[in-house]
Amino acid sequence: MRVRKENLKEVYVWEIPVRIFHWLNALCIVVLISTGFMIADPLAIIDATEATHSFGFGYIRLIHFIAGFVFFVNLIFRLYWSFAGNRFAKWNNFVLLKKEQWQELFEVIKVDILMLKTKPVESIGHNAVAATTYFVLFLISGLQVITGFALYAKMSQAAFPQLFTWIIPLLGGEFIVRDIHHCITWVFILFMLVHVYLVLYHDYIERRGETSAMIGGWKFVKEDIVEQLELKDEEMEKQKRARRRREKRRKIWRP
Repeated sequence: MRVRKENLKEVYVWEIPVRIFHWLNALCIVVLISTGFMIADPLAIIDATEATHSFGFGYIRLIHFIAGFVFFVNLIFRLYWSFAGNRFAKWNNFVLLKKEQWQELFEVIKVDILMLKTKPVESIGHNAVAATTYFVLFLISGLQVITGFALYAKMSQAAFPQLFTWIIPLLGGEFIVRDIHHCITWVFILFMLVHVYLVLYHDYIERRGETSAMIGGWKFVKEDIVEQLELKDEEMEKQKRARRRREKRRKIWRP
């Protein structure tokens, strides 16, 4: 039996919209990758029967297109939630604007990648490396979406895909756009392999509920880390109250 040697608190980190986005995004990526490879290199068995009796390849393309639309809407929703969500979902977690975020980035690299240190970096939400990775992946996802819709526009009469017809001439032709779309698919495959490995690794080594947190929303965090966060919240609240009082005084004394 393994016994915890540290006092932990449960912290509600990932809200329901974030968890829905995560799992829906994972499902869309799996469907898009599998159907995408079938479209790029169709199996002979898909339409081996008489053409008038089968529409197998057409269904695969339809599933790919539907998953692409869902993936796009899901990204737009996550962009909105980066402003509407809690502190762990906010956009400023993913863009390194503060000195301490850059310090954490290098510390995590030393621990997780270079293995120069054994003591893990304590983070309640995403650490700086994970946050930066997700930000880059979000940008890559946007490129995947616009190249996908640009390719789809040539075979669709719908109005929305036609908004992306300028992408193909901008990037130098359909062949290049297809290559970009295909290469990004491999980026997603590599990301998923590394992502699953790191989540399971940290879940086993640190035992903080990394996997279950994306199901229930709660993580196990050291008490001192939670106390530091609470003190920071109290200080920010004091500063807000002080600003409101100063604004009231200015309004009262304003001629």
